[in-house]
Amino acid sequence: MELTATHSPTRLQSLDALRGFDMFWIISGEGIFHGLAKATNAPVFNTMSSELQHTDWHGFTFYDMIFPLFIFIAGVSMPFSFAKYLHQPDTINKKIAKRKIYISLLKRTAILIVLGMIVNGLLTWQGYEHTRFASVLGRIALACFFAAIIYLNCSLRMQLVWFAILLLGYWAVMMLIPVPGFGAGVLTPEGNLSAYIDRILLPGKLYREVYDPEGILSTIPSIGSAMLGIFAGQFLKLKTVRWGPLQKSFILFGAGIVLLLLARLWNLSFPINKNIWSSSFVLYTAGWSALLLAIFYGVIDAAGFKKWNMPFVWIGTNSILIYMAAHGIINFESSAQFIFGGIINKTNGAWQQALLWTGVFLIQLVLLNFLYKKKLFLKV
Repeated sequence: MELTATHSPTRLQSLDALRGFDMFWIISGEGIFHGLAKATNAPVFNTMSSELQHTDWHGFTFYDMIFPLFIFIAGVSMPFSFAKYLHQPDTINKKIAKRKIYISLLKRTAILIVLGMIVNGLLTWQGYEHTRFASVLGRIALACFFAAIIYLNCSLRMQLVWFAILLLGYWAVMMLIPVPGFGAGVLTPEGNLSAYIDRILLPGKLYREVYDPEGILSTIPSIGSAMLGIFAGQFLKLKTVRWGPLQKSFILFGAGIVLLLLARLWNLSFPINKNIWSSSFVLYTAGWSALLLAIFYGVIDAAGFKKWNMPFVWIGTNSILIYMAAHGIINFESSAQFIFGGIINKTNGAWQQALLWTGVFLIQLVLLNFLYKKKLFLKV
């Protein structure tokens, strides 16, 4: 892990902006809109506030989208980030380049897994049984690692085959393998196969006591989320006179609609569920991810409207840094109270939460803008 002063000029700005848009909601956006709903009781803010809550089990809200969207975006970036290594003039150089990629992937995966455990409180030394080893960053690391291995070693046809095996295979084992005391195909929090495997194999503390939403078996379909991003990245990277950037954005939008329809169909037998990362959830979230990417890519990279999205770019280019900072390294709430406390405390009590989190967001933007201007980016 390093804070580097390099930043590729060839990367898609729309991808950084979309990553920043995604991260905005979990670093301060949810607090702002929960506060606005509390202060105004306006239907639009109440609806947004309810969408910024995870579903209890089956179903879907916008908040369920944030995690898989990040994995999808990571997948989209792979064909671009690996290109400079893979386009070598001879076989020997290609082997050396691949070896460098593998070493980098292993390093990144290990670092993210450890950072994820640190976010969960690893360094508080509460004991093995109170430590949660599964994590959001750990799942991102594993999903992207295995998706990258498939991408680097398989043709597009075999990538599609692997993708189908992952989602169909996960569906099959979840529905056909019986869980002691419950039977086969029981998709309750206690009775599903993924939860059972977490209880017997996952070390330490489970996040939901009877299962972990970032558990062992449910990590397998998350690889599919990254692979769908890789497919989108390969399509956007494709050089052809047939489709320009704007046409690609429309095609990507259409692909998103198709994925949403397929997910809704699969939902009839394998419900959309973030906690078990169901196969239908993979398709459904990838559908929405493709729609968002199509819009951001079409507006920013195809049409050239770029200035409006810079705050999202500041967030997106240092996404891991701001995630770690917002989840324990920096107490942004105390900082906002210290800087803006006079304004916050003099307003109506109902507005204080919205103002506090707006202050948090402003502080985060100042920090991220400074890092962006200095070209300092946390590289994992």
